Amino acid sequence: MQGPIGVFDSGYGGLTVFKEIQKQLPKYDYIYLGDNARVPYGIRSFETVYEYTKECVFKLFDLGCNLVILACNTASAKALRSIQQHDLPEGKKVLGVIRPTTESINEYTVNGKVGILATQGTVLSESYKIEINKFHPAIEVFQHPCPLWVPLVENNEIDSKAAHDIIEKDIQRLFSQSSEIDTIVLACTHYPLLLPVIKEYVPDYVTILSQGELVANKLIHYLERHPEVETQCSKNGTLIFYTTDDAKNFEANTTIFYGKQITASHISL
Repeated sequence: MQGPIGVFDSGYGGLTVFKEIQKQLPKYDYIYLGDNARVPYGIRSFETVYEYTKECVFKLFDLGCNLVILACNTASAKALRSIQQHDLPEGKKVLGVIRPTTESINEYTVNGKVGILATQGTVLSESYKIEINKFHPAIEVFQHPCPLWVPLVENNEIDSKAAHDIIEKDIQRLFSQSSEIDTIVLACTHYPLLLPVIKEYVPDYVTILSQGELVANKLIHYLERHPEVETQCSKNGTLIFYTTDDAKNFEANTTIFYGKQITASHISL
């Protein structure tokens, strides 16, 4: 039976990816689920992130989704592989945001030196390093965790003095590993909202990649290559938003990430 495409994130950040997916594939039906009651995922153990992510993915399956996108770097890093290998019911698919980024990174770097800015959990997982080295062994990867960037976004301090100070220091620390980095991946879905400030402290010759567009493009190609999945996705252009926390609070905070007002409902797992 056909069903909507599910998009999951631990909170709000996945809306930056979802916005691009929905923009490029507007005909499909979507359900977005934010696990705001248990955010943040970035500081939690692999086991906890796996259990939380699996619960949310199976909730989306229960709601009729046959394809679920993990629009969350931490969930993609810590849970995706285990779910794909051990938990998927027949006919269900789960995709993440890391592979679409790492597969195409060679199209952007000239000298093969890539920087990753991410949460502590994503950096510790080594997922970006492993995936990039798998596809492009010659590329050298430098990582730096930015644990204060998500709170800056969620507290709406994007252009504050604190944001400038924190971002400048984190970028300096990344470049202290190699001054030759020519491409930076913003490996957290919150970080694109900090892009104007990030650009102030990154040399002009450096390419900065946000994931939304990359993931949306790869999803288009995935659906073209897998008609057996594509035909299971319904196409009425509907959007449904769920949160595991307070719906009104979720609605009040989504505009910054999604760009427009939405209506959400509370959901229990």
